[in-house]
Amino acid sequence: MAGTAGGIRVGVAGWSIPKQHSDAFPEEGTHLERYAQRFSAVEINSSFYRPHRPQTYARWAAAVPADFRFAVKMPREITHRHKLVDTAELLERFMSEASALGEKLGPVLVQLPPSLRFVQANVVAFMETLRARFDGAVVCEPRHESWFTNDVDKTLARYCIARVASDPALVPRAAVPGGWMGLTYRRLHGSPEMYYSAYDAATIAGTAKAMRTEAHEAGERWCIFDNTARGEATANALSLRDQLHRHRKAPGA
Repeated sequence: MAGTAGGIRVGVAGWSIPKQHSDAFPEEGTHLERYAQRFSAVEINSSFYRPHRPQTYARWAAAVPADFRFAVKMPREITHRHKLVDTAELLERFMSEASALGEKLGPVLVQLPPSLRFVQANVVAFMETLRARFDGAVVCEPRHESWFTNDVDKTLARYCIARVASDPALVPRAAVPGGWMGLTYRRLHGSPEMYYSAYDAATIAGTAKAMRTEAHEAGERWCIFDNTARGEATANALSLRDQLHRHRKAPGA
């Protein structure tokens, strides 16, 4: 049971299986193969730190079921060092690598540094450069308060780029999806202690309800748990997946 309710994907930032949760996965296969039997999506964060060869992406794609999707995090060379400026060659290289995932390539995640303010000219130029090379799903996780306005959401929507709903949220608006609403994408980093804290049952239930509510607006709805430091992400993702399945199977759902 890897999938969830139609159009919904739940997963973890990385496919390592914590020892304390290993009994929830098949015994045979690589970590990725075992992971993909329980979840329909994963977020590749290692691409933020270093490039991967196309052969590596292709090998990963071959290891998972046909309906599985990979979100791929854009390299920090583009987002943090170049700050979205003069990135054409870097984008060309990154997209040529990640495209080896083929039809299993899901959203490209553009996580921005907390210091990066919204500058219209720079952002539009970057989006034009990106869209000239990639027409697939893109999600942006800004972390400076200047990004959370109606005008910014309109700019993102014009290029069909979704804004991530994050927890913890920098400002109240950051907690809900924005930008292009043809896709919603949640990144739950752990709260109150980022990367460590587990989410309680009430939060998981609230997330499930919110994702079901978006069904008439969004195409795909993603939720990725990033509270991986103590393995809590895996348990939280399994819990959310199971809640969504139960609701789909309930009479009248």
